[in-house]
Amino acid sequence: MTLSPLDDYPVHQSPEVMRHVTTSDRNFYDRYYFNCHAGSDELMLIIGVGQYPNLGVTDAFACVRHRNLHRVVRASRELGDDRMNTEIGPFRVEVIEGLRTLRVVLDPTEHGLSYDLTWQGTIPATLEPRHFLRWQERVVFNSSRLAQTGRWTGHIMIDGERIEVTPDRWQGTRDRSWGIRPVGEPEPPGIQTKNAGTFYWLYAPVQFDDHAILCIVQEDEKGRRVLEEAVRVWGFGSAREGEQEYLGRPEYRPVYVEGTREVREATISFAPPGGKPFDMRCTPILPVHLMVGTGYGLEPDWKHGMYQGPGPVVQGVTHTFPQDAARMWGMIDAVGRFEYDDPSGAAQGTQVGHGLYEYWALGPHPSFPEA
Repeated sequence: MTLSPLDDYPVHQSPEVMRHVTTSDRNFYDRYYFNCHAGSDELMLIIGVGQYPNLGVTDAFACVRHRNLHRVVRASRELGDDRMNTEIGPFRVEVIEGLRTLRVVLDPTEHGLSYDLTWQGTIPATLEPRHFLRWQERVVFNSSRLAQTGRWTGHIMIDGERIEVTPDRWQGTRDRSWGIRPVGEPEPPGIQTKNAGTFYWLYAPVQFDDHAILCIVQEDEKGRRVLEEAVRVWGFGSAREGEQEYLGRPEYRPVYVEGTREVREATISFAPPGGKPFDMRCTPILPVHLMVGTGYGLEPDWKHGMYQGPGPVVQGVTHTFPQDAARMWGMIDAVGRFEYDDPSGAAQGTQVGHGLYEYWALGPHPSFPEA
């Protein structure tokens, strides 16, 4: 065992030192995710920073979609003894006030993207249901996640152009997740190649004026629910600050672009127990292909948790539209526009908000004719 600075805090959950997690599963991870946008098709920035204690690696990425540009900066290094150290080359995350205020920095490099941004939560950080999935006897997912909407202050630099980020315009969502999910180099598949199943996913955390709606839907190839959540959380400074309302089982009706699995628009329906049902109308505005260049699995030489050497190793990846459109595949994180009318009257008038519209449809599913 080796001590680290975190051992001086009274936070232990097991007889282990803090740098040792309580499972030997290679896929244990601990990750930050942020996005930043102005509720328009102007720009979307996505940031991820992860640690993989059983792989001895920490890595980070920033991905920006701006005009015809899809640009990624990514970095990796050995994790080392100090898990409180979030610096990975030019990247770092600073927790200023836990669950409320954080700072994210990407120092300038030759790759043409940098930022210095401070996050301020607009709702209390909200714990989502446990994500658990066992496949062919193997626990594939067993993770916890908190979600939060918020606003940004600072700046973003793209190829020498400085974009001022002010909280009156720039907002986003963030999450913190930790536990088990597939990371790093692929393992020998064995029986996992049998009936590989599907990944049908919708994640929509949305900011309105004084509240947020957080929605998750994951289904298998038969349309059975693997994970679901729908809550309304009232924001800091509102008359109902911190209150959570369960909105019942969310139902999701997407409209696809003909011949594709690209969502053009969708309706999410909520039925609060004892309350009146209502629909939230959703329109993706600016799609970002989260998996291209960032480490989520498409590139064989750069995956989350993959050892790249002692480091820090820093790389840049740039694609342009429409020339590289054929390379764009996988999970889509889009800026989304959302609106609904609240029949309960708790939110007055038509509510219009913006947030993350994240979706992926991989494999067979009842919503596709070929299924």
